[in-house]
Amino acid sequence: MPDRAPQPVDRQLPTDEARDLISLVRDIAQHEIAPKAAEEEGAGHFPREVFTLLSRTGLLGLPYASEHGGADQPYEVYLQVLEELAAARLTVGLGVSVHTLSSYALATYGTKEQRVEHLPAMLGGGLLGAYCLSEPSSGSDAASLRTRAVLDGDDWVITGTKAWITHGGVADFYTVMARTGEEGPRGITAFLVPADAEGVSAAAPEKKMGMKGSPTAQVHFDGVRVPDSRRIGEEGQGFAIALSALDSGRLGIAACAIGVAQAALDEAVGYATGRQQFGRPIADFQGLRFMLADMATQIEAGRALYLAAARLRDAGRPFAKQAAMAKLHCTDTAMKVTVDAVQVLGGYGYTADFPAERYMREAKVLQIVEGTNQIQRMVIARHLAGPETR
Repeated sequence: MPDRAPQPVDRQLPTDEARDLISLVRDIAQHEIAPKAAEEEGAGHFPREVFTLLSRTGLLGLPYASEHGGADQPYEVYLQVLEELAAARLTVGLGVSVHTLSSYALATYGTKEQRVEHLPAMLGGGLLGAYCLSEPSSGSDAASLRTRAVLDGDDWVITGTKAWITHGGVADFYTVMARTGEEGPRGITAFLVPADAEGVSAAAPEKKMGMKGSPTAQVHFDGVRVPDSRRIGEEGQGFAIALSALDSGRLGIAACAIGVAQAALDEAVGYATGRQQFGRPIADFQGLRFMLADMATQIEAGRALYLAAARLRDAGRPFAKQAAMAKLHCTDTAMKVTVDAVQVLGGYGYTADFPAERYMREAKVLQIVEGTNQIQRMVIARHLAGPETR
């Protein structure tokens, strides 16, 4: 059954350098990521070698300053790179987004000395990061976290457990939010913790519905000593740092969601134009054509929404509301589009012989991570109507 080859997304990019960058990413995605995606996801294999390649080619530090190993790319470009990577394999696209999120605190709030010492290795030296905010008893209510850091001489001693950590057990560094003071958001401080520090360990990875190649695990900190030089920002500033990072991270999730949705649409179009029933391609039937049209329209709307938010960020303007809207719309779109793609493929869509079922399983987690979509609605409503009354 001949499939119709998907056409590359026609992207509006601001510079020739950005166009060359997208061409590089597409080449890596086509030759190094996509061919192994199904087999390695089925086996639960984490593609560390791919992240090493991405680091070596400068793709793990795109939105950060070149003086510290980044690439000085605007978010408008960085997010489209994420979309291309996620379309090839969500484990990779989301992994790059999480690494970027993990580097944000030090890159944005670290001292000049900290940035000079740590960022080159984090952004282009082969290291991989993880972001540690959630805990077993504090997910959406992140301000109630219990992991504690106590000052002992010139060191902080960190004790506690973080949960749902992408790259838990395979990361080289953890950006950790820990309580150093009073209860609530004002008592939280951020730390950069090396993964090989004594007392850091990871539990067995969670057994998940999708993204089986991306390890998600609890990370334990058992009296881990971290020098004060690895404290990021001021004491008590950690929660503000965490929320600021998440505003940007949510745009990364939005872009990854559109990548998965685009991959599902491409699969559906290819199948529908090649599958013959009643003597003609099933793409000739109006009911199915309308499904494909709706899928494509929602994807384009999501892409426009996350890019509009990115351009606000690049211009230095407030974008938190738009980031929440983008995360909400794009991940809901990914869920609907992937479900519809399975329907287009019919019985074949329910088998692992085609990638549609994997896209559907993977899309679900995007409605949950970095703030559930219910939390996104709360964020948007607060911007519209102010804080809730108690």
